[in-house]
Amino acid sequence: QVQLVESGGGLVQPGGSLRLSCAASGSISSIDVMGWYCQAPGEQRELVAAITSGGSTNYADSVKGRFTISRDNAKNTVYLQMNSLKPEDTAVYYCNTRGRLVTGPKFSSWGQGTQVTVSS
Repeated sequence: QVQLVESGGGLVQPGGSLRLSCAASGSISSIDVMGWYCQAPGEQRELVAAITSGGSTNYADSVKGRFTISRDNAKNTVYLQMNSLKPEDTAVYYCNTRGRLVTGPKFSSWGQGTQVTVSS
């Protein structure tokens, strides 16, 4: 199985920055895509940013130019650098990882979520 451990959330003032991290461990053979999703109260979970093993990235329009996703393939870790934060970025942020287990099957795992609150 695959475990994801997230860190880096918290309370920040508008215009501030946070860096989220998510480390994957377990019986992993390969990881294809690592991404971050957010879910605000009463809203659907939605994609914030994703990155492939080759480094291709995809961002939600609302975060382009402010957030940067990166990954360390050797550490099976994905990062989300969040700059110029706005109150509307307030949400629980979830890490998602998709790949293949050493036994063969594909997997898709979610982290436990980390709260990001942007408020003065």
